[in-house]
Amino acid sequence: MNYPLRRSDIEHSDDNCVSEDLCLANARLVLPDQVLTGSITIEQGVITDISEGDHVPSGSLDCAGDFVMPGLVELHTDNLERHMEPRPEVDWPHLPALIAHDAELASVGITTVFDALRAGSIHTGKGRYLDYARAVADELLKARTQGLFKISHFLHLRAEICSETLLEELALFTPDDRVGIVSLMDHTPGQRQFRDLTALRTYVAKKRGMDESDFAEHVANLKRLQAEFGEKHEKGAVVEAKRLGAVLASHDDTTRHHVATSHANGVGFAEFPTTHEAAEACRDYGIAIMMGAPNVIRGGSHSGNVSAMELAKTDLLDIMSSDYVPSGLLIAAFRIAQLWNDLPRAIATVTRAPAIAAGLPDRGSLQKGLRGDVLRVAKIQETAVLRGVWAKGSRIA
Repeated sequence: MNYPLRRSDIEHSDDNCVSEDLCLANARLVLPDQVLTGSITIEQGVITDISEGDHVPSGSLDCAGDFVMPGLVELHTDNLERHMEPRPEVDWPHLPALIAHDAELASVGITTVFDALRAGSIHTGKGRYLDYARAVADELLKARTQGLFKISHFLHLRAEICSETLLEELALFTPDDRVGIVSLMDHTPGQRQFRDLTALRTYVAKKRGMDESDFAEHVANLKRLQAEFGEKHEKGAVVEAKRLGAVLASHDDTTRHHVATSHANGVGFAEFPTTHEAAEACRDYGIAIMMGAPNVIRGGSHSGNVSAMELAKTDLLDIMSSDYVPSGLLIAAFRIAQLWNDLPRAIATVTRAPAIAAGLPDRGSLQKGLRGDVLRVAKIQETAVLRGVWAKGSRIA
């Protein structure tokens, strides 16, 4: 798979957890190409040894045959926004929201996250969305420097093409802000995710309390914004991603033409292509394909788009994201493993593949010299049960 690499972020990818020495023994180690009974040693936050055998050295933790695998890497999650706005129009204090979000991700085995923040706001008409990304990013980065997080945080800026202020908001960020991903999002009604306006109507009715008249006005306004700003915003966002040193992602590609445009823009991975046609085009262009774990677990898309399991059956799935259910990432990986009859390959979709796609080659795999983010997982009947989470060898859950 052709995963694009931006500059190495190893020197910038450090978090603030205190490294400890650790040996997990008598475990089924999920290595890149096999599952091996053995032990893994982490010293000063880095994997220093992987040995075969069920011997339990003095001072090590006996995993009693449980799986040990890399920590999960999450590229696209709306979970932080859910903590900041637990109910529609309810603003929660940001620092408690950030800390709760971090703790929740640690508790489900996610050790690296790209927190998705919307860039691009609408100040006119129905369905207004006000600027917030820069302010929240400042709070997040400050909390990180204060050592308040358990896991490693980067930023993912969701560039809303259909907005009024996208380029102005992106201009507020610098290459020092840990912006790892910029995704091109065009939520104009009538195409991509919202080809069927029924799904959009249901969403905004629940989220924003719109009636039919409000919804019609909202749709008209979004179409006007796309016509006025769409081309300018897309081109500008591509330039801004390069300036920030971020990987560029597409979102909800639906047609082969969409994917061709994504390829021309330099997109590295595609978030949630909505059709088999788009996924096949991604494969042809060498663009990594990311699908949502909830799609896998539910057996289909909640928006009526292509099934992630169907794509997996035809070798059109490379990366998974928890999207809106953090705990879904590990569950989905084991379901894909059952489908493929290949646990290392499935685990790579939530560890090594997203790490490489986001330009972080220092993590996501049990290999000597890589970062010591690891999970201990038991499989009880058909359910993966998390029994321990370590970041750089330090236990965090």
